Amino acid sequence: MSFLQHLEELRWRLVKSAIAIVTCAIVLFVYQEWIMDNIFLIMLDNNFISFKLLCHWFDVCTPPTPVEMQSMNVSGQFSYALWMSILGGIVVASPFIFYQLWAFIRPALKGTERSAMGGLVFYVSLLFLLGILFGYFVVTPMTIQFFGNYKISTQIQNIFTVDSYMGMILSTIFYTGLFFLLPIASYLLARLGIITADFLRKYRKHALVGVLILAAIITPPDLISQVIVSIPIALLYEIGILTAARVEKKRNKENINN
Repeated sequence: MSFLQHLEELRWRLVKSAIAIVTCAIVLFVYQEWIMDNIFLIMLDNNFISFKLLCHWFDVCTPPTPVEMQSMNVSGQFSYALWMSILGGIVVASPFIFYQLWAFIRPALKGTERSAMGGLVFYVSLLFLLGILFGYFVVTPMTIQFFGNYKISTQIQNIFTVDSYMGMILSTIFYTGLFFLLPIASYLLARLGIITADFLRKYRKHALVGVLILAAIITPPDLISQVIVSIPIALLYEIGILTAARVEKKRNKENINN
């Protein structure tokens, strides 16, 4: 294919992805009130499933979050309904988007490279969606609960704007989904020879400290919450090490055979 043909191919892949995102976004926009009440605002209730499980299994029970919501801008509610729908459309359509990206890159790969990256779309989609779920059920509720109940003075009431509330929730969930792609990033960087398993092992302690600091920032100041958030992130780092080691082992085997 010529350069212009590659551009045409990329254009149609992007158009298909955009159509999928817009279609999902329209469906979500139609059900915006139900989504807002039952998916986002429900995090203020101590009957939210994450809080109930935390109370049942770890005896860490939380009160309802005493927060009032308001919109300070004329277009505030509409803007975030639109933003929520678009970002939700990206999440729902993410497996299709990842497939379109893979379908564009795949023809440029050699046969061995295609087989080595077989199932990449499945693993990327799986890890991204797991990250979204982890961000929604673990990270975000704890953050909302902490800041909603925190008061520097009893004379000051927490009144969140829809902008700050939804902005924090959507960004936290989305970035957590991206963070769960760490093993995929380790795999690709190892394939390119940029990182090695020994490099990741060498800086394991530094990474662990970073994970603990991150967990302390995004969770309430209690040990159980920090451990709950830290363990999956630390496991992802270890999976990244194993992934890099597997890539190196396979590369060495190919070099010996050649």
